[in-house]
Amino acid sequence: MYWLYWLFILILLAAAAGAALLAYRTYVVGETSLPNFNIGGWLFRQRAEPRLGVIEQASVDARRKLVLIRRDGTEHLIMTGGPVDVVIETGIQAPQANRIPAEASAPVFARQPRSFGQAVNE
Repeated sequence: MYWLYWLFILILLAAAAGAALLAYRTYVVGETSLPNFNIGGWLFRQRAEPRLGVIEQASVDARRKLVLIRRDGTEHLIMTGGPVDVVIETGIQAPQANRIPAEASAPVFARQPRSFGQAVNE
């Protein structure tokens, strides 16, 4: 009869852990749907790529800032902090990563690689 008490406590702790996991998932991810019990599918899935982001910002003076934002691959330059926020330029195409391929540099130590089991001075 004593083991029944501990079994009840274990089931209660497992239910509390499951509720905490669902609450964490709702708070962090924002999904309120119940999972389909595919743990790898809903717990470790990749997050969506953000559509909006601040790329750079620079101070013009004590009040105003230039902000470069990117939305869906297009950049917009905005000046904020004055009496009116101003869109300076819109529709700037985002630069492509690694447009120019890097040239291969010569290795620092030019020696022939040793095969497995070969001695150092052979």
